[in-house]
Amino acid sequence: MNGKLLRVDEVAQLLDLRRHRVYELARANILPHVRLGRQIRFSAEKIQEFIESGGQALPGGWRKEA
Repeated sequence: MNGKLLRVDEVAQLLDLRRHRVYELARANILPHVRLGRQIRFSAEKIQEFIESGGQALPGGWRKEA
């Protein structure tokens, strides 16, 4: 295994998102991630596959219930 693990800041910059949004997407299991104790890391290869596959929609859509 020689794949690089990315930190939250690196993924946020790559996807042009804020840090807290990356955490939210990881918590919702939308972004593929690995837990190392209390920290999370992202496989560069899995993030690239995620991007190339078109990503994943939010569960329930983007609208909130009225």
